[in-house]
Amino acid sequence: QVQVVESGGGLVQTGGSLRLSCAASGRFFELATMGWYRQGSGKQRELVATITSTMITDYPDSVKGRFTISRDNAKNTVYLQMDSLKPEDTAVYYCHLRWFGGDYWGKGTLVTVSS
Repeated sequence: QVQVVESGGGLVQTGGSLRLSCAASGRFFELATMGWYRQGSGKQRELVATITSTMITDYPDSVKGRFTISRDNAKNTVYLQMDSLKPEDTAVYYCHLRWFGGDYWGKGTLVTVSS
C-alpha cells in the first residue's frame, strides 16, 4: 500500500553537493519516522540520517555537519542535502519509512563521488 521512491542520485565531484528526494504515498506520512540509509559495494547498509514526526534529526559522525535531512509533510517528501561530498560517500542511498503500520523501503538511488 505504501510506496517509497527515491530520486536525485548521480555523479558528482569530490567537494560537490547533491540533493536526494524521497516521495512517499499514504495518508500517515506526517506520523512516520523517515530515514536515509546507504550501502556501498560489498559493504553493509548503514544509517545516514533520520527525522522523526516531531522533526528531531540524528546523524552518524561520518556525515554530521555535511548532510541535512528535512521533510515537507505537505508534499509527503523527505530530502537529503549532501554537501562536501567525499569518495567514501559513494553508495546506493535508500529511503526508509517507519510508522505504527510497518516499515517500507525504496529501491535506492546511486550516488557516485569522483575525485
